[in-house]
Amino acid sequence: MKLDHLFRALAIGSVLVAGSCSVANDGDTISLDGARNHPIMVEPSYRDLKVGYGADGMSPQDAAKFDAFVADYRVHGNGSIAISVPSGAGSRAAISFFGERAALSGISRDRILVTTREAGNADPRVDVSYIAYVARAQPCGDWSENEAFTQENHTSANFGCSVQHNIAAMVADPRDLLGPGAMGPVSTNRRAVVMDHYEKGEITQANKATDQQAEVSNVSGGR
Repeated sequence: MKLDHLFRALAIGSVLVAGSCSVANDGDTISLDGARNHPIMVEPSYRDLKVGYGADGMSPQDAAKFDAFVADYRVHGNGSIAISVPSGAGSRAAISFFGERAALSGISRDRILVTTREAGNADPRVDVSYIAYVARAQPCGDWSENEAFTQENHTSANFGCSVQHNIAAMVADPRDLLGPGAMGPVSTNRRAVVMDHYEKGEITQANKATDQQAEVSNVSGGR
């Protein structure tokens, strides 16, 4: 019996020793999850452009800047794009000019916010602005610990940092890191076709043409 008790004590001791090697995520130690060590921060970024406007509209240089700015808004913009023109006799024509040019680029009219401001002796140019979101992570390079001597078996303070930086740099829309985007409209026509095939016991997927089937076969090596 004493031998059984001895084996039982040794087994319990080995479990305790093994448990002491694991790293607890208590906030004071480095997590085994790199995303927790170096979280990606998503922050709003104010973007602004000033362009000149006269009786002949914009100069070719300012027109190119405006079109590029509007194109960037369509990809990264959040909310409305604001167009502020100096008040005065030509303000109505300026509002119409810039509002129409923005709408022709593909921006919905309900997302184009136009207004006038008292310019006075200040900058007489037209101001275009919007809010975008940027993703960033804290700088890497914490080599404060001796990585050749890890008695506590902790991960490095830099663990996961470069991966998080790469994700922050590559994400097309940082808002996707905050949560899923809104779903697009449902194709009711396609849904009706699929349901009709399903109820008849037919194949619901779209039929591929002969040339499309050949392309798929070639991609897979023809086997």
